[in-house]
Amino acid sequence: MRGTGFWQLGQSITRRLAQTDKKTIARRYFASEAGLKKTVLYDFHVANGGKMVPFAGWGMPIQYKDSIMDSTLNCRENGSLFDVSHMCGLSLKGKDCIPFLETLVVADVAGLAPGTGCLTIFTNEKGGAIDDSVITKVTNEHIYLVVNAGCRDKDLAHIEEHMKAFTSKGGDVSWHIHDERSLLALQGPLAAPVLQHLTKEDLSNLYFSDFRVLDINGAQCYLTRTGYTGEDGFEISVPSENALDLAKALLDKSEGKIRLTGLGARDSLRLEAGLCLYGNDMEQHITPVEAGLTWAIGKRRRAEGGFLGAEVILKQIAEGPSIRRVGFFSTGPPARSHSEIQNDKGENIGEITSGGFSPCLKKNIAMGYVKSGLHKAGTKVKIVVRGKSYDGSVTKMPFVPTKYYKPT
Repeated sequence: MRGTGFWQLGQSITRRLAQTDKKTIARRYFASEAGLKKTVLYDFHVANGGKMVPFAGWGMPIQYKDSIMDSTLNCRENGSLFDVSHMCGLSLKGKDCIPFLETLVVADVAGLAPGTGCLTIFTNEKGGAIDDSVITKVTNEHIYLVVNAGCRDKDLAHIEEHMKAFTSKGGDVSWHIHDERSLLALQGPLAAPVLQHLTKEDLSNLYFSDFRVLDINGAQCYLTRTGYTGEDGFEISVPSENALDLAKALLDKSEGKIRLTGLGARDSLRLEAGLCLYGNDMEQHITPVEAGLTWAIGKRRRAEGGFLGAEVILKQIAEGPSIRRVGFFSTGPPARSHSEIQNDKGENIGEITSGGFSPCLKKNIAMGYVKSGLHKAGTKVKIVVRGKSYDGSVTKMPFVPTKYYKPT
């Protein structure tokens, strides 16, 4: 997911709507609504109090009637339903779809069992991250993946360029972009029991990163047990004509405990879970090793390479990177993207990439990059916010323990 400052923007909207004329604020924040793409749930969001903002060319809800703080806490305590239909799902098919994809990503796709998936990173020739993606091996000749909304155009152009070169040499791979489908993310401790009401499939046999094609609420869906909150949950790709009925059914079966939730809480949830936001915490000049995602590079891929930028990345694995992504606790106002990180002598040692106030921990959290050697948990730092420096310390992530559903 790509974007900046959802939590801050949401808090600003909430404060100003409470303090000023609502029509004036609505014009100020939402005037650029014309020309934006809309998901099939757009009117449903508005009818339920969604505050719509421009995001990656789409009109998306940043929050609803409850605050971002309350929405975050409710996701952890009960559950949330997110409309993430702005993201781009696509399928690669053909007997060579796996070797083709492995030229572009760091994952051991061939090593995945059918019906399982993983997080991976598309890399460029310098080893930098073009995007992160959740990929699934549906079969040995079908890969399903979802790329970020803000990266859609460049990702599709990148894949298409390399696919043309691959097929021109006799490779068997084709693609389909699932613009006919919508994507819902159901997250939180009630996600599984609520979804179980709408499908005959025994969800207790579906573990984190597993994938199934199955009937949910009368529609054929692609179901992946994954998410972007640190909680147990699912992403449900549903035919767009069935998306509204499914959203209503999920909310109804929860008896009001699962709530519609917007981008603001989604940002605070992923930050608490220590998850990267592309465009903030990962960029085209940041490698997976520097981003702390070495674990996403398959063992076979480390030995064989064969993906773009492999030489740079494998050298970093062997010798260590010059910078590393770490978590922080801090005092004072919450650190924001681009806040400077200093040592006790006032020397620059890095930069914050994401930060905010944690609704669950009730204190400031942030992540960013520091020079290697200064990345150990407990290292004391200074973080500069609006020209003033405040005490901070490096800490391990996730900030809030994850609750992924895995075999015991």
